[in-house]
Amino acid sequence: MPQLSPLNWIMLFSMFWIVVIIISILIWWDSKSMFCMNRSENKNIENKWFWL
Repeated sequence: MPQLSPLNWIMLFSMFWIVVIIISILIWWDSKSMFCMNRSENKNIENKWFWL
């Protein structure tokens, strides 16, 4: 292990947990949006974006 100052270890520790929390939120948001899309599948939703 490299010799880092205590402040650097604290920053690394906090960055690691921030990344873990952000990834968890993104996974949760993705599953939530997929659930909402599946639930409203029968409704006729007009797409206002002309991407295709």
